Amino acid sequence: TSDVRALSFTMTSNDGSGTAFLLRRLSSVLGFTAVGAGAFGAHALKETLSKKAGGAENWRTAVTYQMFHAVALLAMSAASSSSSSGGAAVKDKPAVGGGVDYGSAGKMIAAGTVMFSGSIYCLCLDVGPKKILGPITPLGGLLMMGGWALIGLGG
Repeated sequence: TSDVRALSFTMTSNDGSGTAFLLRRLSSVLGFTAVGAGAFGAHALKETLSKKAGGAENWRTAVTYQMFHAVALLAMSAASSSSSSGGAAVKDKPAVGGGVDYGSAGKMIAAGTVMFSGSIYCLCLDVGPKKILGPITPLGGLLMMGGWALIGLGG
């Protein structure tokens, strides 16, 4: 059973801090893909993006927002697992921002980042219908803003 457990993707860590583990996973995926998208845009797609008005700048905006929010999710992961008793992980009871629902805020920020940056990547590459992708960008931005608002209103 340990082999099956090692291969399965779970949303909880060994210490039971499910929110911190989820936020750390989301952060790592967004950060990893932001670095890749940034490098890809600067090198492999340089010519393609330069042909479209504002293409390179829009791509950089998407990468920047994605990376900033990946770092924010990592900070939220740390905050959600900290406690006032020596820093030991206490399930979903952070020492700082005690009433903040990091799980919900983090999920909103992660989904918003995927929608915001992802739609910009697609628009820069002319992938997918513009009539659908265009409105997805601001909806993703609103989700990110909602996540930040949850953090600010908590505690």
